[in-house]
Amino acid sequence: MNEKIVVSGKRKASVARAVISDGTGKITIDKKPYSLLPFFRKLIIEEPVRIAREKLGHLNYDIDVVIRGGGQESRIEAARLAIARAIIEATKNKELKKDYVAYDRNMLVADIRRKETYKPGDSKARSKRQKSYR
Repeated sequence: MNEKIVVSGKRKASVARAVISDGTGKITIDKKPYSLLPFFRKLIIEEPVRIAREKLGHLNYDIDVVIRGGGQESRIEAARLAIARAIIEATKNKELKKDYVAYDRNMLVADIRRKETYKPGDSKARSKRQKSYR
């Protein structure tokens, strides 16, 4: 692979764009190494990378992720989705794709759930106010 591959991942209001190219295995999120993230967020980002290393034995790609919008958790989940999709796109490995889906389907398929809209005449999405006749 000589060219760069651009893949995106979405979660709620977050959109992550991952650019994968040949390299040494560096992963940056918003131009910072992912190792600077808090512990649990770092583990979430490492999941697709660890599975790929177990299956392929090596991961000679540099991945740069840029995330726009959303909150902290949805940004990390969008980045995880983009990284997994980028690795699949770069390696073209069917067994790796099956391993990702077996581990967690949301690693390759975006979670499309969104917040339910507020209904007219009420301040909430679902539960209505109780009506009182007295």
